[in-house]
Amino acid sequence: MLDGYYRELLNFLTRATGSRQRAEDVAQDAYLKVLNLQAPGGEAGGAAVRSPRALLYAAARNLLIDRHRREQARPQQDIADIDLAAPAHCEPERRLAARQQLALLERTIAGLPPRCRQAFVLFKLEGLSQADIAREMGISRNMVEKHIINGMLACKRALEQEEGR
Repeated sequence: MLDGYYRELLNFLTRATGSRQRAEDVAQDAYLKVLNLQAPGGEAGGAAVRSPRALLYAAARNLLIDRHRREQARPQQDIADIDLAAPAHCEPERRLAARQQLALLERTIAGLPPRCRQAFVLFKLEGLSQADIAREMGISRNMVEKHIINGMLACKRALEQEEGR
């Protein structure tokens, strides 16, 4: 009864979705829905359907609308767009280099004069403003700025020396 409409429905759905694969999925779901309606105990109670083609198209349109709503609520990424390569931050060489660089910066910061280190850490790691650091340390904002600059320059020099090796 529904066999003669599959190719026609598939062409309609391919135009509507722009994807043959999606069209096949929707067509299959539409056929299932209509067959379940017609089955004894289904919503239609096994009653004969006067226009199976119209019912099939209505089911397909409703499924398209449902899919569209779901995709709008939760955009899906097409599997063809997924990069299966490991992210750069997961590559062992890069992780090792990042750990080594972090260790170098930790040593550099630990080697700063105590007041310079304190101001630098409060600013770069704790996120305090220069005014807050000046109040906490009991020094001028200009002195805080000088400590931060000296800390930044020490880190930059250490990284440049490491790259030069």
